[in-house]
Amino acid sequence: MLGITVLAAFLACASGCGVPTYPPNLSARVVGGDNARPHSWPWQISLQYLKNGTWRHTCGGTLIASDYVLTAAHCISKTLTYRVALGKNDLEVADEEGSLFVGVDTIFVHEKWNSFLVRNDIALIKLAEPVELSDTIQVACLPAEGSLLPQNYPCYVTGWGLLWTNGPLADELQQGLQPVVDHATCTQSDWWGTFVKDTMVCAGGDGVISACNGDSGGPLNCQAENGSWEVRGIVSFGSGLSCNTLKKPTVFTRVSAYIDWIRQKTQL
Repeated sequence: MLGITVLAAFLACASGCGVPTYPPNLSARVVGGDNARPHSWPWQISLQYLKNGTWRHTCGGTLIASDYVLTAAHCISKTLTYRVALGKNDLEVADEEGSLFVGVDTIFVHEKWNSFLVRNDIALIKLAEPVELSDTIQVACLPAEGSLLPQNYPCYVTGWGLLWTNGPLADELQQGLQPVVDHATCTQSDWWGTFVKDTMVCAGGDGVISACNGDSGGPLNCQAENGSWEVRGIVSFGSGLSCNTLKKPTVFTRVSAYIDWIRQKTQL
């Protein structure tokens, strides 16, 4: 068993993605207020926009290459100027060690993004320059094209969103366990019904732990068998009434449904 564990760790490191220098504390929550271990999700970024001379956090995102970030289409406005904060833990610390800010070169919003029906809620941000990977800035792995995770598979959502419904944004990065809810369950009439499509993945819905406003665009982090972390989802929407409503799990854009689109845009 030890040999298998060592081999899995070796394979994960060899992949060059999804292996944080500082492993996450997997007992924390998101809505509920537990902080993530600093820099344990080193692919998590803060998408920020400029307003009245001040940069403000608006959404999360995931670094998937040294010069590309994955986020949600609904996070993007053509009228705003953006930058990406990488290697961050506390957004209130401007000169945080191991962090940096990078401008944006190009933003690719999915051509079939539908804001009314919340379909194809995915976008890619090409950074103005590639970033040097480090202990605090790393890339997440992409899942295999078309792959699905089973009911109750343990995944973690991360972000700086509201600490509770109508509460303040978090200063320090939050995380929380959100098990996968399979498509058959999530599309039941007393869950999300037909609003959820097969290009989406649901997670959570226990009425306790959830993503919230400000977490949009951030990753659903799920650990593969080789020990590396994959970005399986992009925070898309949840209940408008509360951030942790029973049977209304967070709904994510399912990344494995868009691998071909991602490759076309990034040439990865």
